[in-house]
Amino acid sequence: MTPSQPAAPSFFTNRSTQAIAQDLLGTHLLYTSHQGTLGGLIVEAEAYVGTDDTAAHAYNGRRTSFSEPLYHEPGTIYIYQLRGFFLFDIVTQAVDQPQGVLIRAIEPTHGIEQMRLNRPKPGVELTNGPGKLMGALGIHDKQLTFQNVADAPLMIDLAHRRHPKSIVTAPRIGVNYKAASGQLPYRYYVAGNPYVSGLPKRQWDLEQHGWQF
Repeated sequence: MTPSQPAAPSFFTNRSTQAIAQDLLGTHLLYTSHQGTLGGLIVEAEAYVGTDDTAAHAYNGRRTSFSEPLYHEPGTIYIYQLRGFFLFDIVTQAVDQPQGVLIRAIEPTHGIEQMRLNRPKPGVELTNGPGKLMGALGIHDKQLTFQNVADAPLMIDLAHRRHPKSIVTAPRIGVNYKAASGQLPYRYYVAGNPYVSGLPKRQWDLEQHGWQF
């Protein structure tokens, strides 16, 4: 197998955050720890586009100790806790342009047995949500925050990517739908992939999981 190719900071700039979120679909999210290398193909992601986005942590220019990572260089890891779950966001755009992409779901490919030990849930429940995938990876804190995916144990591998047959756009999940940005279609997922959060079974592509072959 060819060596991995960690995404450099430049991958997370030079186009819109919405485009970056779509470009992440089919890349590998990999985490290397004492448990080995765990991870899978990104199948669902959401774009958050900064100070004008009512759903973003940096809306209206908020800059707190909580949201500070968003103001750092592209590719910075931003892990935060919501309702008891840890979520993983990758910073996009230049320094002081606080935008990012939330990784919502992965299709497991690496260290699956260990992931099942970390999160003993059946089938797609292993990683079909942003908090679920972090639990399966064995990440239960914010220690990686401020590191960059270019050289951190948590990385995006561009070398072994797959290409979706089709990408679906939809409103983001868990945001205030009545707010100005609530209905924006900034959620992107691989059409038919069973690991997409909340995807009805009648839409599952059981043969190819939505990938081109």
